[in-house]
Amino acid sequence: MVLALVVLALIAGGAVAGVTIYNGLVGKRNAYRNAFSQIDVQLKRRHDLVPNLVETSRAYLKHERETLEGVIRARGQATQAVQRAASTPGDAQAMGALASAEGALSASLSRLIAVAEAYPDLKANATMARLTEELASTENRIAFARQAYNDAITEYNVARESFPGTILAGSFGFREAAAYETAAAAEREPVKVSF
Repeated sequence: MVLALVVLALIAGGAVAGVTIYNGLVGKRNAYRNAFSQIDVQLKRRHDLVPNLVETSRAYLKHERETLEGVIRARGQATQAVQRAASTPGDAQAMGALASAEGALSASLSRLIAVAEAYPDLKANATMARLTEELASTENRIAFARQAYNDAITEYNVARESFPGTILAGSFGFREAAAYETAAAAEREPVKVSF
């Protein structure tokens, strides 16, 4: 009788531990998904600023059509990459495509800002100054959101890979989640937005 109670207590304790670990993994997965949604908000804000920057610059940069079209093209690719990543945050392929597309957009914006430097009237334009200031603020918000997301990913992956979580993680489909790393070129050359 005592042995049966001990076995029953061990089974109940194991079940409680299993439920606790499972719920912890669900909570951490939801945390990194929420953290990605914060990145998504900031990237959409950034993408919404791009057409305004291009339109403000268009009148001054009539001979720089290729630069302007490059920015618009990069924005379109980045917008598509964000949509794909938002549907599966943590997916390594989607996060890699997002980093690549955002790196290309950053490079295009850097070229636009560099070209704009050569046009004193554009540099003096109040709208352009406000937009570049908003872009700089948004870039900072993206960096903070990316760090929060990567922290949440790390916490989730550690819980998923630690014993005994690793047993439940594999059984219930908790796959490894990928961090949002910036493209190497974007890291070396941040968007310059000061006039």
